[in-house]
Amino acid sequence: MFLASANGGKPKPAPAVSQNGPGSPVLPMGIKLAKTFLLIFPIYVLGYLEFSFSWVLIILAVLFWLRRNQGSRFAPVNRALAFLEHEERAVRQSVRSSELPPWVHFPDVERVEWLNKTVHQMWPYICQFVDKLFRETIEPAVQGANAHLSTFTFSKIDMGDKPLRVDGVKVYTENVDRRQIIMDLQISFVGNTEIDVDIKKYYCRAGIKSIQLNGVLRVIMEPLLGDMPLIGALSVFFLKKPLLDINWTGLTNMLDIPGINGLCDSIIQDIIYSYLVLPNKITIPLVNEAQISKLRFPMPKGILRIHFLEAQDLVGKDKFLGGLIKGKSDPYGVIQLGNQLFRSKIIKETVNPKWNEVYEAFVYDHPGQNVEIELYDEDTDKDDYLGSLTISVDELEKEQKVDEWFVLDDVATGKLHLKIEWLSLLPTPDKLDEVLSSIKAAKGQANDGLSSALLLVHLDSAKNLPVSININTHTYTPTLAFLLPYFSVLHLSGKKVASMPSPFVQFTVGHKSFESKTRYKTNEPVWEEAFTFLIHNPKSQELEVEVKDEKHECSLGTFSLPLSKLLQEDQMTLSQRFPLKNTGPGATLKMKMALRVTHISSTTPNPSPQQANVSEPTPTSKTQQPTPAPRSKPTPTPSPRVEPLIDSRPLEDSPTHLAKSGRSTSNLAISGSQLHLNNKEPTPSIASDISNPSTTQDLQRTIQQLQNGASPGFAPLGEIQLTIRHSPQRNKLIVVVHRCRNLISSTENGSDPYVRLYLLPDKRRSGRRKTNTMKKTVNPIYDQSFEFSVSLVELHRRTLDVAVKNGGGILSKHRGLLGKVLVDLTSEDISKSSTQW
Repeated sequence: MFLASANGGKPKPAPAVSQNGPGSPVLPMGIKLAKTFLLIFPIYVLGYLEFSFSWVLIILAVLFWLRRNQGSRFAPVNRALAFLEHEERAVRQSVRSSELPPWVHFPDVERVEWLNKTVHQMWPYICQFVDKLFRETIEPAVQGANAHLSTFTFSKIDMGDKPLRVDGVKVYTENVDRRQIIMDLQISFVGNTEIDVDIKKYYCRAGIKSIQLNGVLRVIMEPLLGDMPLIGALSVFFLKKPLLDINWTGLTNMLDIPGINGLCDSIIQDIIYSYLVLPNKITIPLVNEAQISKLRFPMPKGILRIHFLEAQDLVGKDKFLGGLIKGKSDPYGVIQLGNQLFRSKIIKETVNPKWNEVYEAFVYDHPGQNVEIELYDEDTDKDDYLGSLTISVDELEKEQKVDEWFVLDDVATGKLHLKIEWLSLLPTPDKLDEVLSSIKAAKGQANDGLSSALLLVHLDSAKNLPVSININTHTYTPTLAFLLPYFSVLHLSGKKVASMPSPFVQFTVGHKSFESKTRYKTNEPVWEEAFTFLIHNPKSQELEVEVKDEKHECSLGTFSLPLSKLLQEDQMTLSQRFPLKNTGPGATLKMKMALRVTHISSTTPNPSPQQANVSEPTPTSKTQQPTPAPRSKPTPTPSPRVEPLIDSRPLEDSPTHLAKSGRSTSNLAISGSQLHLNNKEPTPSIASDISNPSTTQDLQRTIQQLQNGASPGFAPLGEIQLTIRHSPQRNKLIVVVHRCRNLISSTENGSDPYVRLYLLPDKRRSGRRKTNTMKKTVNPIYDQSFEFSVSLVELHRRTLDVAVKNGGGILSKHRGLLGKVLVDLTSEDISKSSTQW
């Protein structure tokens, strides 16, 4: 892109701003001079009129007297204002932003005070329902679970007078199936709950006296129906682990002992998470026709393969001699997606660790999920925080593959190199060989390496499991189950001979195993659970299933299935009752299994011949300067549309001339339609673009001199090479300043150029980005990357202001503007990397 002056192609009308406008430092200086003049001028007039100096003393005395009397008159008002100001400051310091409700921070989260008022009105009746649920459902279940708990009772159930609150509700309207409604509820419960239990047989009392719960509860209503009740089922779960705090009383008060408290709370939280945190959820069917199985156990939408590679410039947390000597860190990473948690190995004593680890996480069909990555420094007492990173899963699905450096948040320095791939799930084995080849799945490595397929096992129920037989206090395991019909009504010594099992199922593929929940005292259990495996090579691996009896610690039957059999089934899905081996007659296990091939969708590369990696540009030695191109032979690269900054006459390289000469314009269009200096808004910087009239005149004369005899396509001010890309995952605009060539030489030895960037209309000093200054050259090499925090929607209303300036000392007469260009960011391909001159 040529360096020239221009405003947007069809800019919106903006109010004219004077050169000494609000953003100029001239205005405050003028006000200060005016105040000084008004203070000194009366003294000068008194001396000029030859008045005595005593007049000055009289005037000062009158002023002091008036000020003192007015101060005493308005003293109560001043004290009241000071008190109000002090109170406001105290409130702002005491109320942290994290304690404010979500709708204060996020405009798409709505207040629901009407819902809180409704819950408050219904709270006494909700408490009655909870009391009835505990006494009529939970209490008999506990009493029947064990003979020692036969005297278990709830002596007191009081949910308190503080109802559950919903601090905000977000309803998703984009990227959502039209047959469903998705809501996120910010719930908060700080209740003075009192629940006491009593086991009279052992004179044992325990209970809870308060509960605190905070979290984001997602409610999904699907499918939507054309008949009443309009909703097929409700699904409820937490997207992330909620915060839970329980205050114990009675015998369980010992659980509040330091050390035991944290362990107990974590155990209880893990139990709750196993039911309510994604991918676990509670499904409430409202109609029989709803696909309950699909709602409860959905197939993952895809898999994220996260290559956790390396980090650079991390903060050194280890210090010695009381902080006088700053050391390094022992960094490790924690990656979380929903309820899936991964932790990397620890790299000792370095701020530039290299992990080179790979993790694979399941992604379920729920919008709004994020991959959260946190880095820590391992210490003996408490691990130190080294930064974090949050990436949207929805954007990763759109990109399919991301390989770049991410700047860590909440820390001064540090960046993380990640390579993330989105794996789609294919229901046919057509591309299995291609996937196996890509992950180098050798026949002898069936349990190692990356996955090539996903196996979903839905455990439904079992029938005719064998029953253990007791004869004269001896227990005979299910191998004698064929005798059960003869002993079904037989009693020896007045004791029942048949003992029902408490079955659970263990699934194993390679080194990975899962266990179902235990169903007590039944030989026809119903589980309705789902288990997901990552398969390295389905051609050589098999699924091993074993039904066990928890009570008698014995096997109730086994079953194995080569996964290659699923490759031959329609849609690679098999649903039937499988007969068990090594068990009694007629024992079966009902399951549904589905195999899916994990495939990386191919992405079309950018056809630009000068495409570069935005996140990590290839470093170039600053001492090796490129050979300047002859000014009469422009480089045959796509030419953006440019217009002169100073001269009001159109150049040969205007958009009109470019169109006539047949040269293409850039897709990252450089705006240019207003040709006059008076129409350009000033951009503040270290040296203002137009604050020095002599520099402006010199630059205009230079342009006119260079244009005399120039051929079409000639860039009188030189050229700058930029790579521009927007990262939707991080909501950041990434600009890489590579180099400049053929700049104007301000002295015999060249110039001292640097590049200044603004993302208009943000003209604040904090929004400025600036490269290093290169000394005595007209072909500087920078290779520096800069980022601007801006969403893709907001980016289309912004303009990138790029100016090349000549540095030097403060008193240098050669400081000033060498050239400037405005980049239009409305291109649809802004998310793709594009490198242009």
